[in-house]
Amino acid sequence: MSTLGNRVDRVADTLRSHKIEAIVVDSGEEARKVVLGMIPEGAEVHSGKSKTLEDIGLYKEIVESGRYDALRPRFFAMDRKTQGREIRKLIAAPDFMLGSVAAITEAGVLVSASATGSQLGPYVSGAGRVILVVGSQKIVPDLEAALRRIDEVVFPWENAQVRERLGVDTALEKILLIYGEWLAGRTTVVLVRKPVGV
Repeated sequence: MSTLGNRVDRVADTLRSHKIEAIVVDSGEEARKVVLGMIPEGAEVHSGKSKTLEDIGLYKEIVESGRYDALRPRFFAMDRKTQGREIRKLIAAPDFMLGSVAAITEAGVLVSASATGSQLGPYVSGAGRVILVVGSQKIVPDLEAALRRIDEVVFPWENAQVRERLGVDTALEKILLIYGEWLAGRTTVVLVRKPVGV
C-alpha cells in the first residue's frame, strides 16, 4: 500500500478513536453509493454547498431525484425577508446533514470554513446525523497546515465561484474545529483515497 494509502487508513483509525465513524473508499463513485446506502428514501436531508458532493453526483441525487426530502430547494423557494425565522429553523436541525470539510489533520481534527456559518450549526449539534465526504488531498499534517490550505486553496476557489455567480467577493468569517463526538456514530466521515472536490 502507498504512503498516501497508509495515511488515509491512519486518519480513519484516529477518527474512530474520537467516536467518529470512518469509512474508507477508493473513489467518488464508491463514496456516493456508500452515502446513499446510509440515507433512507424520503428522509429529510440538508447539504452544504460542496464541490465534493457535486463532483461525485451526490448533490444532484439528493436534490433532483425526488427520493428525499431535500431542504435546500425548499428554503430557496422561501422569502428570506418574511420567512427568515422559518428558514433558520428548517436548516438548523435536519435529520441528515451532508457536506465536506476544508481539511482534516493527521490527528483527526475536522476543519470547516464558512462565510455565513449556516452549515456549521448542523455539523456541531443540530443535525441528527452528519455525513462528510472527504478526499485524500484534504489530509494535512496539523492545524497550521489546515488554515494555510483554507487561505491558499479553499478560499480562492470559493471566492472565484461567488464572484462569478453573484458578482461580489465572499468572506472567511467562521472556522469550525471538530475534535470528536460525544455520541459515537452521530458523525460519519467517508474518506476517499482519490482526490475529490477542492
